[in-house]
Amino acid sequence: MNIGDALFQLFYLAFIVLIVALIVSFFRSYKKRNNQLDRIEEKIDDVNQQLKKDAK
Repeated sequence: MNIGDALFQLFYLAFIVLIVALIVSFFRSYKKRNNQLDRIEEKIDDVNQQLKKDAK
C-alpha cells in the first residue's frame, strides 16, 4: 500500500466524519433553540396573564 493512498483514505474518512458531526450539531442546535423559544413564550404568556389579572 502506498503512503499517498493511505493519506487519501484518511482524508476522506475524516471528511465524512466531519459531515456527520456537522449534521448532528445542526439538529442539536435546532432542538435547543426550539426549546428556548418555548420557554420564552411560556414566560411571556405568564407575564401577560399577570398583567391582565392586575388590570382588573
